[in-house]
Amino acid sequence: MQLKWLEWAKQIQAISQNGLAYSKDIYDLERFQQLRDLSIEIMREYADVESEQIRALFANETGYATPKVDVRGVVFRENKILLVKERLDGAWALPGGWGDIGLSPKEVVVKEVWEESGFEVEAVRLLGVIDKKFHNHPPSPFHVYKFFILCNIIGGEAKEGMETLQVAFFDEENLPELSTERNTEEQVKMLFNYLRNPGLDVFCD
Repeated sequence: MQLKWLEWAKQIQAISQNGLAYSKDIYDLERFQQLRDLSIEIMREYADVESEQIRALFANETGYATPKVDVRGVVFRENKILLVKERLDGAWALPGGWGDIGLSPKEVVVKEVWEESGFEVEAVRLLGVIDKKFHNHPPSPFHVYKFFILCNIIGGEAKEGMETLQVAFFDEENLPELSTERNTEEQVKMLFNYLRNPGLDVFCD
């Protein structure tokens, strides 16, 4: 469930970022900067985080405000799904990460699976695109679209990476503690449904 104050702060941030990017009037620019400062103050008040940390994370981007893109690899072997244990929180996630400038979603997922799990894969098809706000994720300062891309293993072997502690395959009924910032149990179970029913249409919020 999206927190109302967080949703309002993100909307104010987006309005201010767009205004700062496109306005030419010095008085409007001042007003948009005030809006950006207000969004930071809202975050600081409710999130108990220092203003400068919030500014660096939440309100330091320029240009037209758009959602961030998170790309996750869906890899099955012997009816089990590939997960990696994240160094940041010690919980498990589908290998993946933020989209990279200059790379397509398929190129991103191939790179991320290799870096985080040690497996070489080929990207096969898009399974789903979700809007994080509709799912049971922890609150986030960003509006995020998550891409789930089915991949086949073509080489490599299980190997931890710079951001991962372990690599393993899990069946649907024995999932480990999941990193809900990255993926939820409902989403992983949805992906198993694609394994059983490969002809399903792409899921899209």
